[in-house]
Amino acid sequence: MLLLDDHWTWDFWTTRDRDVYHLFYLKAPKSLGDPDLRHVNARVGHATSTDLRTWSELPDALGPGAVGSWDDLATWTGSVLEESGTWYMFYTGVDRRDGGATQRIGVATSDDLVTWTKHPEPVLTLDERWYQGRVPGWESIDWRDPWVYWSPEHGEHRMLLTARGTAGTVDERGVIGRARARTLLDWEAIPPALAPREFGHMEVPQLVEERGTWYLSYSVYGDQHSHRRLRRAARETGTHYVMGPSEDGPWSSPGDRFLCGGDGELYAGRFERDPDGRLVFLAFLQWVDGGPFVGGLSDPIPVLVETDGTLRLERSAIDLPAAASVPAS
Repeated sequence: MLLLDDHWTWDFWTTRDRDVYHLFYLKAPKSLGDPDLRHVNARVGHATSTDLRTWSELPDALGPGAVGSWDDLATWTGSVLEESGTWYMFYTGVDRRDGGATQRIGVATSDDLVTWTKHPEPVLTLDERWYQGRVPGWESIDWRDPWVYWSPEHGEHRMLLTARGTAGTVDERGVIGRARARTLLDWEAIPPALAPREFGHMEVPQLVEERGTWYLSYSVYGDQHSHRRLRRAARETGTHYVMGPSEDGPWSSPGDRFLCGGDGELYAGRFERDPDGRLVFLAFLQWVDGGPFVGGLSDPIPVLVETDGTLRLERSAIDLPAAASVPAS
């Protein structure tokens, strides 16, 4: 578990270099006082581990750009992959000019996962052929949380991201956006990977394969459930998924109950492989027993695959700290 004394941490992503896991995570100082201020004060922290449980902090990986640059306010959620000996970190950037309302996707590169050099301009901006810009009732441009992966099926790199489509009422336009790479520095948007018309947004997407089934996961806060969905399903905060026979689906839902939901103690979950190759789930810790915001990383939770291919977390393995043991804000 990662709990810092002087910083909140939240959304995160991982990569593995031989036997070492590298964790990248959003962080902001607790001296801000109000956890809601963390979003416009976010940097990308860095830690390493060999077991996904005990972490060693390294220098921060990324921070806001110079004043006047496209990411001069904050750096948000992303992903990391390696190609031909170079590591690429795709991330979300926001600027001061509109207070972070316009989100864009950028990239930084590294030879060692420690020192990163930003590409000067965004590599992917909103494409209004398929995705929504600003509309009444939704003033921000959602274009964030890039999850980049190599697609054997298409022979190219692909990106999934949090976006909003153009169909439906304003509260049901959340989609998993999609893009394809001409090169890792040159991307074009393509139509969404998933558009269920059930949420206002679908955050931190991830694609993973297990035992021949593909799982596309996403996270949603309770206040982002559409009126359409609430007519049949309970409001939850947490991480859910759809499943299908290929990386492109077709996708089916395992049911309305989230994989990890309820009141959202754990949010923005990610799948990873433990040192023995078993599928596990990690998430950021929002609070304990309804207490104040915590901002930390959970230990890995084993993922069980049922006979019908649906997923279940081994709840008995979830070991959250007592509220009294959480570092004070």
